Amino acid sequence: MLPDEIKPAMQGVIPSHVVTCALDGTPNITTVSQVYYVDPDHVALSYQFFSKTSKNIRENPRALAWVINPETFESWDLEIEYGHSETSGPVFDAMDMQIEAIASMTGMKGIFKLRAADIYRVISATKNVGERLPLAKLGVASGTTTGE
Repeated sequence: MLPDEIKPAMQGVIPSHVVTCALDGTPNITTVSQVYYVDPDHVALSYQFFSKTSKNIRENPRALAWVINPETFESWDLEIEYGHSETSGPVFDAMDMQIEAIASMTGMKGIFKLRAADIYRVISATKNVGERLPLAKLGVASGTTTGE
């Protein structure tokens, strides 16, 4: 079940990442315009470009989505399982409108085209604690770099 505090991370302000895995175990990571909140137990991913992700989902319906709250920068890992795709209806229409808004704000109008809203069941939602990447070890936190 998705907690209410995750909803700001699903507004499409910060692109999300989705990890899938092919049948042979080869991982694929892609960026999606939005992970859309459907209800407490389901999310929808915008199906726009990613044929490799679609192939992987047909072979192995489980995936991991990483979403970030644009207000707090807290991130969440969502373990999800593909259910079905929708090419019309309220979820598709809401996602399509949001993608059009994102496209117009980024100068990509006419490039972003929602082909389907892929509906996933949420298996788990885990809030990440601490830094996602060890930025201090990379010298980022102190404003320095580690290589020249």
